[in-house]
Amino acid sequence: MRALIDEHPHLGVEPVLRVLHIPSSTYYRWCQAEKQPCERRRQDIELTGQIRQVHADSGGIYGSPRVHAVLKREGVHVGRKRVERLMREAGLAGISPRKGKSFTRRDPDADLAPDLVQRDFTAPTPNRLWVTDLTMIPTQEGPLWLSAIRDAFSRRVVAWETSARADADLVLTSLEYALASREVAPGELVHHADHGTQYTSIKLTTRLVRAGIQASMGSVGDSFDNALAENLWMLIKTECIRGRVFATRAEANLALFEYIDGFYNPRRIQKRLGYLSPIEFEEKHYANQAAAEPVNLKPRQPALTS
Repeated sequence: MRALIDEHPHLGVEPVLRVLHIPSSTYYRWCQAEKQPCERRRQDIELTGQIRQVHADSGGIYGSPRVHAVLKREGVHVGRKRVERLMREAGLAGISPRKGKSFTRRDPDADLAPDLVQRDFTAPTPNRLWVTDLTMIPTQEGPLWLSAIRDAFSRRVVAWETSARADADLVLTSLEYALASREVAPGELVHHADHGTQYTSIKLTTRLVRAGIQASMGSVGDSFDNALAENLWMLIKTECIRGRVFATRAEANLALFEYIDGFYNPRRIQKRLGYLSPIEFEEKHYANQAAAEPVNLKPRQPALTS
């Protein structure tokens, strides 16, 4: 209505209001409210600006629950329903995940490890359960294969590697990176994968034995048996890959680096982690562990007297 009146000032305000059956007092009250908004409206405008910033910082990924959680962490006291309403009015929304495609190829003659996980993807501490898998990232140069290892405790990607070939060397390299970056006690860690030929290879199984790691495998063709790894692919392909066309493998590799090491591990908050990022969740665990350890104070020896 305001736009109509502004575009056709020659018609006059009162005639237009009579045709639209709108009292003139209502129209002038709306005009006054736009010039001098009430306190609630001013707060909404300010909150919307903060919401836009949080949403932009996430790369347009966060929906209202995570935006609300970030605002709460920053000391902004606002209801989740209000955040949801303001995002809707501002045309802001999160990204919904899509299910990915499986690339598992099984060797019928391979010796398979038992399923030590049984779909229970929880762990009491870091480095007790790692899940791993392979996926393919398309580029105009050809396929880029991504291997990643995820810690079930914090959901942190502890290691990842890419290659133009989906072979045993790729998964072995990602395992070596993980072992180099984490403190793993022999006999305590379970390495869970699917029945892919890369994970039943002699190279990988021998390295697991040497490191004192227990191998575990889910059943054939059932994504639920490696759901935590499948979930990672869903996130990456939804939040990092969707809608992008990579000219080269190097370009795709850079995008993965920016997402996994620059956003997912240090900054992407998760509801299951109490709206902390994987790194923050691990840091909180180690801080609590250190605070709970008793201080070992040796008794002071009395001074020797002659």
